[in-house]
Amino acid sequence: MVIKKDGRREPFVREKVKAGLIRACEKRPVSIDSIDKTVEHIELRLAELCVKEVPSIKIGDFLMDALKGLDQIAYVRFASVYREFSDVSQFVDTLQSLEPAPVEESKPRAANADD
Repeated sequence: MVIKKDGRREPFVREKVKAGLIRACEKRPVSIDSIDKTVEHIELRLAELCVKEVPSIKIGDFLMDALKGLDQIAYVRFASVYREFSDVSQFVDTLQSLEPAPVEESKPRAANADD
């Protein structure tokens, strides 16, 4: 069972998860096979929780994790709806979370007379 944000409980419906992924991946180079595998992966993660009820927010988090690795544009699309963005700064924050952390360049060692 899925516990919705408003406290209602409803059965887990695989097709809802798949529909959300398809919507996020619309016009993106993501195959339906990749989407199906992602849905299966999410179902496995839910099963591994070994609980009878799971908050919908947990399913959303699993979807976000999966989309981040699948397609970054789809990730931002999904995040904007899932996290209910209300202003541009939330988009910017999400985009910045996708940027790799800057790598510090190693400085050349100073020449040593003993070398």
